[in-house]
Amino acid sequence: METTDSLCHEFFVLISFIASIAGLVLLWEKKPKEDDAEETERILFRMSFSYWLVYCFAFTTQKVIIPDWETVLLSLKITAALSYLLTFSCILSLPLHKFAVHSVEE
Repeated sequence: METTDSLCHEFFVLISFIASIAGLVLLWEKKPKEDDAEETERILFRMSFSYWLVYCFAFTTQKVIIPDWETVLLSLKITAALSYLLTFSCILSLPLHKFAVHSVEE
């Protein structure tokens, strides 16, 4: 059962890695927006996709690294945890930002 859960999680990480790349490609725009609120929202989306890419990379690298390299493995685990928390904070900041902009407009 544990190998099935692990394979399911690895498949999820692979699919989300591809989706994050697609999200960054869709958000790529050369000219800056005039509206600061929209630009801030776009930056938060970029940051969340970028942090998730770092998490996916660190998670995958943990599976590939030789278990004898404890220092590298520990730093990858810390990187994965921090990027996971940063992704969560960016995603949490999106509705808070929209609420703040909406309350300022009123």
